Amino acid sequence: MTEAEKFVPIRKLAESGFLTESRLRKMHKQGKLPGIWCGKKFLVNVPLLNEELDRESKK
Repeated sequence: MTEAEKFVPIRKLAESGFLTESRLRKMHKQGKLPGIWCGKKFLVNVPLLNEELDRESKK
């Protein structure tokens, strides 16, 4: 994964089939989606999201 792919917008992440856009937006609203704001866009930290989902699945 390149540095440019580390942070991606919610819509682009949803297009990859990772999770649905509505699910990602719900997670963001709940404060459970790691990332940063860049102007008006929220960019998801994909590696950190993967780690959190792995941790949750092991519980």
